[in-house]
Amino acid sequence: MVHDFASATQAIIHFLRQRFDLDLWMVTRTEGNDWIVLAVEESEYNVKAGTVFNWSDSFCSRMVEGLGPRIAPQSDLIDVYRTAPIASAVKIGAYVGAPITKEDGSLFGTLCAIDPNPQSEKIRDEQGLIELMADLLSSILHKELAAADATRRAERAEAEAARDVLTSLYNRRGWDQLLEREEDRCRRYGNPACVISIDLDALKFVNDSQGHAAGDRLIINTSNAIQDVVRLNDIAARVGGDEFFILCIECTLDNAKALIDRLHQSFDKAGVSASIGLAQRHPEKGLIAACEEADAKMYEEKREKQQLLVGKNH
Repeated sequence: MVHDFASATQAIIHFLRQRFDLDLWMVTRTEGNDWIVLAVEESEYNVKAGTVFNWSDSFCSRMVEGLGPRIAPQSDLIDVYRTAPIASAVKIGAYVGAPITKEDGSLFGTLCAIDPNPQSEKIRDEQGLIELMADLLSSILHKELAAADATRRAERAEAEAARDVLTSLYNRRGWDQLLEREEDRCRRYGNPACVISIDLDALKFVNDSQGHAAGDRLIINTSNAIQDVVRLNDIAARVGGDEFFILCIECTLDNAKALIDRLHQSFDKAGVSASIGLAQRHPEKGLIAACEEADAKMYEEKREKQQLLVGKNH
């Protein structure tokens, strides 16, 4: 049964592969120059869901720009396809593609297929069917993306009990729960996301020298500074005594770097010293790996600060 975009993509590429003699069928997402495979059915090319290619290298990028046809039974007869970088890396004898669009008409990705061998010219007669399938996926996608914010609100209401008492940010349980839900959306739609790891530099010193009440005030000030800069869709959590995470939803690396700039300004204003690490989700690795990478970068920054401090003291 087809209930959503993910099951529709699988059903459609399975149907098309059965109907046409092309080895690989894919539904993809474009994000910058990343061309992300969301769903695939094939036998020879060894492509898996989550694989990322360069969009500018692809036949699809040329098709979307109108430089090449949506169906090329002998792709090497089309100059823009024959000279595309992907043609020198992968054997492509025939190509089929159609855009999948967002509700505003902008590009989401493509429904596409390739085969190592040229195909009969009769496949051109099936362009209407291919475009119909791509339009159907676009329509399903529009409905799901329109409902995404409402779904997130419902998830956060469900996780409301998983709040840190001191800061009102999500606690570790809430963070893990919401991270899992967002990872599912990232896999399904190829959404970009980034993770920011934050660790206070001086909480132990403040607790030891000024008392735990002062330490609690520092934690609260940190929480307030974080909440002053995160966007409504982002998820902020206190996952340990002096450890915080931010999940930047549908956020590119450049946008996350801009958020970190605002975070530094907010921390400076609040008198908070913290080490920060940033990582972008990779479609083949997921958000858990991004959390680990962001954490490692945060600890690297913390070590550099400690080394500088030791150098100054000597």
